Amino acid sequence: MADIQLEKIVKDFGAVRAIHGVDLDVEDGEFVAFVGPSGCGKSTMLRMIAGLEEISDGTLRIGGRVVNDVEPRGRDVAMVFQDYALYPHMTIAENIGFGLKMRGFRPDDIRTKVAEAARILQIDALLERRPGQLSGGQRQRVAMGRAITRQPSVFLFDEPLSNLDAKLRVEMRTQIKRLHAMLGTTTVYVTHDQTEAMTLADRVVVLRDGHIVQEGHPIELYERPNSRFVGEFIGSPQMNVFEAVVDRAGGAPRLRIGDASIEVGEVPLADGANVDVGIRPEHLRWSQGSGMLSPRVEVYEPLGSDTMAICDLDGRELTARLDPSVRLKADQRIPLDFEPANLHFFDRDSGARIAAA
Repeated sequence: MADIQLEKIVKDFGAVRAIHGVDLDVEDGEFVAFVGPSGCGKSTMLRMIAGLEEISDGTLRIGGRVVNDVEPRGRDVAMVFQDYALYPHMTIAENIGFGLKMRGFRPDDIRTKVAEAARILQIDALLERRPGQLSGGQRQRVAMGRAITRQPSVFLFDEPLSNLDAKLRVEMRTQIKRLHAMLGTTTVYVTHDQTEAMTLADRVVVLRDGHIVQEGHPIELYERPNSRFVGEFIGSPQMNVFEAVVDRAGGAPRLRIGDASIEVGEVPLADGANVDVGIRPEHLRWSQGSGMLSPRVEVYEPLGSDTMAICDLDGRELTARLDPSVRLKADQRIPLDFEPANLHFFDRDSGARIAAA
């Protein structure tokens, strides 16, 4: 196993800078997820770690060794791709053991390592089949098995579940989580799906336009996003964000959101301040009274465990995750409350988090 250090890493594609001087340390045995919208640079960073993309500037170390100019095969990393990259004419056993064969391992040793990887991934019964006879989830397990047999210092995953259906994605998330718990290998995982990142990783790194905008434990990012961008990106359904004005006239501070005026206790803002206010759907609840907010239901989704209400609040969309016992109708007004402590305040211009007083 090994740690990974990125020091002022830059990637230029001609005149376009894709990665802007990134600094990041991944600890030995840690599971780190890179997450962000398309084009943010997460796959480019992963490919630079793998040696598949040249580093324009900065220093990359794996296990304390500078690897900027080291070929991929010399970095002791194994990569699992989105499209499996299996050889269709080979059996599953041959696919899993192919890398070992190319490195000159003896046939008996290859069979032993293939059998062990297949046991870990529960694909023992598939070893004599070919990739075309397997489901997408089974093929992805084969790709993972090929990586396991190499016993690398670092596992790299590049959106490995994006081609799978929803049920298989959940199953494979569990499989990857178990695999990391069993092997303890340093892992870097790229995904555009923040749910994957939060459920799998010890630490989540959020990227935007080639910059790291926040990193930390998944719950830290969920509870204290440092910007409106992170607040809206982390969490599903995404955070509701509204324009508001602080009103301190007449006693306790209030927030004016559209036609609503809500007493919220102390806020870290001056009277008349324009601010963006965020509240997560799961922090809204059905009020026993008139409610702080009274949005109009446009669409509702009974999900069994929850009822999702997508509403209109003075021309702004608001999503509330409500108790499954709630019965809704389109166009009805619903009374919603929340705890002021669950509000997030962001600067209107920069989007930066405004800390509580």
